[in-house]
Amino acid sequence: MSMKISSHPKIIFFSLLLFVLVSFLLALMVGSTDNMSIVEIFTILGDSAKPFHRVLLFDLRLPRALTAFATGALLSISGVLMQVLLRNPLADPYVLGVSGGSALAALIAMLLGLNTFWLTSSAFLGALLSIFLVFSFSHSQGVWSVSRLLLTGIILASGWGAMISFVLVIAPPEKIHGMLFWLMGDLSYDRPLGLAYGILLVGFIIAMLISRSLNLLLWGEMQAASLGLEIRQLRYIIFFLSSLLTAGAITLAGSIGFVGLVIPHLVRLIMGSDHRLLLPGSALMGGSLLVIADTLARTLLAPQQLPVGILTALIGVPIFLYLLRRNN
Repeated sequence: MSMKISSHPKIIFFSLLLFVLVSFLLALMVGSTDNMSIVEIFTILGDSAKPFHRVLLFDLRLPRALTAFATGALLSISGVLMQVLLRNPLADPYVLGVSGGSALAALIAMLLGLNTFWLTSSAFLGALLSIFLVFSFSHSQGVWSVSRLLLTGIILASGWGAMISFVLVIAPPEKIHGMLFWLMGDLSYDRPLGLAYGILLVGFIIAMLISRSLNLLLWGEMQAASLGLEIRQLRYIIFFLSSLLTAGAITLAGSIGFVGLVIPHLVRLIMGSDHRLLLPGSALMGGSLLVIADTLARTLLAPQQLPVGILTALIGVPIFLYLLRRNN
């Protein structure tokens, strides 16, 4: 029997859509060089707009805001899936070491002086390599338990961390700043937005298609299996889907923490645990939060920019501590 969405979730979704609109308007209005009013933004489409404002809006601020929203949505959906897969409320998109392989590949590309295209491609290939290694080692002889998967991911992440430290040690001083910036989250590069939103759309559709199965898993694997759910097949889908979403997010903006960990909990607090509501709600809130965090990152100490990962941590830590206190 289908569940009818009550007026309460409708109000929440309307509020989240309003939050998206406000976050984008803020990103377009506020900058390190020139602030614009809402009236100026709407008049830019006319012939009377200044060429400088057109470039500022369509070539700089809007693409960056779109990149931030896609990254936040990818991380939030991945966080929801990872917490279901590992049955752990502390799981986040980076817990299985996907970010480590991506970061190592990206740093090697920077060390070799490759351009943005090769940097982005290297980051994505490094993430795919991590996904393959985690799956291969945790699925030895057809046995795949949650504890084995988590342990494999943690060990692999430690290995990637050691190799990242080695690259940072041997890197020339003039490249260290860019490497550290990328490791803490950087949205200043030109990113493939079409590919990013393609991954987001496909990932979101697949996640919504399995949302009822995710709800069944909340009751435990034995009860879900007794209701006819193919647990092993569902695990594969969740693992690969969450890993690919994480790979897409890392390719866009580097390693940005706390979004995939905090946002699912915050949305559960507001909307409950029904994944048919939790997944779209997390995507909207995570994307909007990262747009706002990036706006603050590029304006707080203007003209100097901060890594957006610093802002997400400053926002996420008090929220997460509040959620822990409330849960206790």
